[in-house]
Amino acid sequence: MTFVSRILGFLRDILIARIFGAGMATDAFFVAFRIPNLLRRIFAEGAFSQAFVPILAEYKNTRTPEETQDLVDHITTLLGLALFVVTLIGIVAAPLIIYISAPGFSGDPAKFNLTVELLQITFPYILFISLVALAGGILNTYGKFNVPAVTPALLNLSFIGCALWLTPLLNPPVLALAWAVFIGGMLQLAFQIPFLLRLKLLPRIRFRIADTGAWRVIKQMGPAIFGVSVGQISLLINTIFASLLVTGSVSWLYYADRLMEFPAGLLGVALGTILLPSLARHYSNHSGEEYSRLLDWGLRMTMLLTLPAALALAILATPLIATLFHHGEFTAHDVLMTRNALIAYSIGLLGLILVKVLAPGFYARQNIKTPVKIAVITLIATQLMNLAFIVPFQHAGLALAIGLGACINAGLLYYKLRSHEIYQPQPGWSVFLVKILIALAAMGTFLWFAVGSDASWLSGSALDRAIRLSWIVAAGAASYFAALWLLGFRVKDFVQKQTV
Repeated sequence: MTFVSRILGFLRDILIARIFGAGMATDAFFVAFRIPNLLRRIFAEGAFSQAFVPILAEYKNTRTPEETQDLVDHITTLLGLALFVVTLIGIVAAPLIIYISAPGFSGDPAKFNLTVELLQITFPYILFISLVALAGGILNTYGKFNVPAVTPALLNLSFIGCALWLTPLLNPPVLALAWAVFIGGMLQLAFQIPFLLRLKLLPRIRFRIADTGAWRVIKQMGPAIFGVSVGQISLLINTIFASLLVTGSVSWLYYADRLMEFPAGLLGVALGTILLPSLARHYSNHSGEEYSRLLDWGLRMTMLLTLPAALALAILATPLIATLFHHGEFTAHDVLMTRNALIAYSIGLLGLILVKVLAPGFYARQNIKTPVKIAVITLIATQLMNLAFIVPFQHAGLALAIGLGACINAGLLYYKLRSHEIYQPQPGWSVFLVKILIALAAMGTFLWFAVGSDASWLSGSALDRAIRLSWIVAAGAASYFAALWLLGFRVKDFVQKQTV
């Protein structure tokens, strides 16, 4: 389901690149969309999910259905009221928010005013998507993983529809993208409601100050918000830096980030979504051995699938960008600038996905403080690297700092899981890694010779590039998995069955 959503995401970005290119309008939209997206990651998919899902799992396993329904009702009411206020403040304070988050835009009144207008349209997305995350947390806890996984596809469908049919009707045309965000948020929320009804857990508006479960979630959200905010502050600071660079820098980073987010979302989000409620269940059942074994499975799956994805992104950077985005207003220069950012991102892809697997090891135990402390260290390290890399590497240096920061984050999370004796590696890791490295060498050698020169990807028709890239990707993947098969890997060895 996540794969379906990501494919639609690629189609949406191809359309945006073809219609709008990489310039003033797209820079304005990507900055405006980043603000509610940032808040989404803090309130919805970040702090709220980390605080809510483990406590909901505890209620599901140890309390009555009526008590579980009460928890859902009260936390929904509190979250909805808080986010409604935040949304109103965000719309009114949009000029100040843009001035702080993209100070480089203030020198161009047209660009600044456009960004403010786009932010005011997109800001209600935080209200819709936070309630979507609440619904998704309930569905995931009850083993209904496919519904929350496919829900983001509706935002991509909204983008595609508005880009095709609403763009010609608006002035400036980029306003269509902002309305796509607003409409997509409403569609995602509406899509979840029938499935909550089937579980008999559709939230009702109820407010009781003394509800202990809701206040436990809020208490956990405090440090969680701080911890998640640290990572998002890094992205915000990157936007500030990028707004000070040449026009197009924000867009180049966006398109590179979208390509990097394909494996990060497909693997990291999917694994993290499944691991958190499963780990929380083992913790509430006091199954320490199963808890550690499940984390080990998550780490092996991450290594098995992320390392080839990172290597392929680096080697295929120009072919991927040229094939997907080199149309219409997206020039050859844009391709090369985006390539630099994508190669930098690929260096940190393993760290980005490992964080989504390792962090649930703490969240499921309702331990928010340890990841928060690590996140603070990561923020400081990332900003020091930003300062070191931005001059020699420009926008690509910002991508490199984010990736290396994620690797530091993952390394410290792993160290703490081991030192707290939460995780004990299962036997066979050394042989496992050696076999993967051999398979990576086989795949990397093939891709390197099959790709050819960058210049060959900047000419010819889009169809020719797509056909050529398709067979290279297919053959590269086949070389990797064939090597693994020859080395003794079998799919059944990685099947992890869980009861709900």
